[in-house]
Amino acid sequence: RVPCVRVMRDKAMDAINAMSSDEAAKAFWACCGCKKYSETMAASRPFASKEDMFSKSDSIWATCGRPEILEAFLAHPKIGDNKAAAAHGGKWASNEQKGMNQASTQTADAMAKGNKDYEEKMGFRYIVCATGKSAEEMLGILQSRIKNDPDTELANGAAEQNKITHLRLNKLVAEHSGASL
Repeated sequence: RVPCVRVMRDKAMDAINAMSSDEAAKAFWACCGCKKYSETMAASRPFASKEDMFSKSDSIWATCGRPEILEAFLAHPKIGDNKAAAAHGGKWASNEQKGMNQASTQTADAMAKGNKDYEEKMGFRYIVCATGKSAEEMLGILQSRIKNDPDTELANGAAEQNKITHLRLNKLVAEHSGASL
């Protein structure tokens, strides 16, 4: 079975490496939502392996400053905004936030208020890697993080964004290998 997995990875990396620069930049933008990141990732090909792609992704994200981080944040629908998630340009957003689908009215209302309060205090959108989290868990994280200062939250959000990017890079690889995640 290991050789089959290796062939799938090679097939995926070959497909990603063979994309035009524009196609690759668009694919990487769907993973992160930042123009500098997506263009630099596209220019960093060919990737020797999935691990090489992730290593380059981390290095590129680490060079992004506040403007690029905020650009990536704006590419996300607010947590709990199901209409925006469904209509969002990113093809994975609504599935990533599916924990909000089970939210009680009270939790959904608290999340909407928390999003508003957070954005007013921090000056940017609340970002959390929502995959696998319940609505209550995402709300608890928001309520904990809103106590922080904006600089701490920019760093927290950037770390969460990197987790989201990793999940989406895995989905990109799966799409090009014939597998699904």
